[in-house]
Amino acid sequence: MAESNRSVVTEFILLGLTDNPELQFIFFCILLLIYLITALGNLGFIVLIQVSPQLHTPMYFFLCHLAFVDFYGSSTITPNKLVNTFHEIKSVSLYACATQVCCFITFSAWELLMLSALAYDQYVAICHPLLYVVLMPRKLCIQMVTGSYIYGFLVGFIQAVATFHMAFCAPNVINQFYCDDVPLITLACSDTQVKELMLLATAGFNVFCSLIIVLISYVFIIFAIVRIRSAVGRQKAFSTCTSHLFSIAMHYGSLSFMYLKPRSSHSLYKDNFASVFYTVVIPMLNPLIYSLRNWEVKNDLRKIIEKMYLNKK
Repeated sequence: MAESNRSVVTEFILLGLTDNPELQFIFFCILLLIYLITALGNLGFIVLIQVSPQLHTPMYFFLCHLAFVDFYGSSTITPNKLVNTFHEIKSVSLYACATQVCCFITFSAWELLMLSALAYDQYVAICHPLLYVVLMPRKLCIQMVTGSYIYGFLVGFIQAVATFHMAFCAPNVINQFYCDDVPLITLACSDTQVKELMLLATAGFNVFCSLIIVLISYVFIIFAIVRIRSAVGRQKAFSTCTSHLFSIAMHYGSLSFMYLKPRSSHSLYKDNFASVFYTVVIPMLNPLIYSLRNWEVKNDLRKIIEKMYLNKK
């Protein structure tokens, strides 16, 4: 009888970031501005790489796809949040929620894999510069990116199916501003042990494997940089690596804080802050980090702006 009295959930209510109308308007303006910067920054970075022959190298090939992943990830979360900001009831259907879970997990896996590919590319470029063209042919780069996309989508799809294979009963309020696995698990009225183990294992495996690739690559890179006799060469190598390392630190730190801990230690406010930083801020910062700290990108951008200015005259 208790089971039959339970109402089956067909939609979820998102709590959002705040219930205060004034703060909602402020958050809306901030999120809109960040999303516009993210879209323009990442799409502009992609266009710049495509139109600049000097940037047709493996590193910029991976950066181009990283920019696409950042734009995709931000577009998965932010527009829906902007639309729901002023709605009194921020509801999302079961199928829309499942789609967002799949897209978000796919984005997370893609981001990790692209960062790993960039770390390996840096290792080959700095440790084996004479063999760089041989060890990083375009065919291999395409295979790495294609494999990343296929794996990321499969992980997202399997995790979403596992999440929504569980039974959800009232209440249906998600303590988050988007559909995410962690708060959804707390709403399930069926056994969640298998799903929790799947989430922890998948997140742990993805983070651990990609982090191992990054760490091993940078151990060899640091030893190689130290052996460079030219001070200018060392400075250039460090300048290229610091951008990647800063992006890695932000990404792995926020992702580990969100997922690699037991459910009992989750906090609504801390998780919301980490989620905003991971889904909204990092996709905006990545193109800025890789462009403003890279003289090749700044030089090509300056040439394009000068050419456009001269054509107008």
